[in-house]
Amino acid sequence: MFENISKFLDKYIPVKFGITDAVEIIILAIAFYEVMIWIRRTKAWILLKGIVAIIVFMLIASIFNLDTILWIIKNVLSVGVLALVIIFQPELRKALEQIGKKNIFSNILLPDSGKKVHERFSDKTINEFVKAAAELGRTKTGALIVIEQEYSLAEYIRTGIDVDAMISSQLLINIFEHNTPLHDGAVIVKGNRIVSATCYLPLSENMELSKDLGTRHRAAVGISENTDAFTIIVSEETGKISVTEGGNLYRNISGDELKNMLIKVQDKTVETKGYFKNLRGKRKNEKKANQ
Repeated sequence: MFENISKFLDKYIPVKFGITDAVEIIILAIAFYEVMIWIRRTKAWILLKGIVAIIVFMLIASIFNLDTILWIIKNVLSVGVLALVIIFQPELRKALEQIGKKNIFSNILLPDSGKKVHERFSDKTINEFVKAAAELGRTKTGALIVIEQEYSLAEYIRTGIDVDAMISSQLLINIFEHNTPLHDGAVIVKGNRIVSATCYLPLSENMELSKDLGTRHRAAVGISENTDAFTIIVSEETGKISVTEGGNLYRNISGDELKNMLIKVQDKTVETKGYFKNLRGKRKNEKKANQ
């Protein structure tokens, strides 16, 4: 019977599936997942959407036999890979550095070695943000604080002056104090540290924004349109606190509302160490973010 089954499988299903094939599929699936996560966290996500659009355009050109367009696309794509490596050299280097820092093999061999807390910044940092915003609002001191999330703000950090200091309400208040060297421009925060000050941000071209909004608010909306950054704005005219995220401006919020928004941005989760459990945790976090 087994011989007949084997002959049947060899005849109608000639591809043999073994343990090595299963291992290869698992490795490729993990690699593909990590690449997609990396793409979503960098400018490559925008590029990927552009590539999909080009592929669709190529299919249309192929269906209608648009030979000239196909010839142009073919010759452009021949140097496209080299151009992509040059353009995304910083992101590729950062990705390789992250791979080097990960202790992948020990995580796989010891999948249940404990738990760790993952958070974008600490509870203390949230309280410092709220205290600083309240004090800056009370004194009507204009401020613009940009909090980095998944999307790297390196290109905007380079436009400012390096600070690299732990976040405290006193430091934030001093930075935005009138007539101080660092008060003009935006402060960019990464994790629990102030990375840079006096940074230049892109201004929003959204014509639906209120005409009474100044440069500070337009810059906050602009950075949230171009990245996933969360920004805190204190109006110099009214002392009111506003925030921006995803291109949306939320005006005149209270300290409690600001704290609740920061808790969401904090994205605090408890993860079990181990690669496969981390993958499950990442998927749960992504589902929460999408909801």
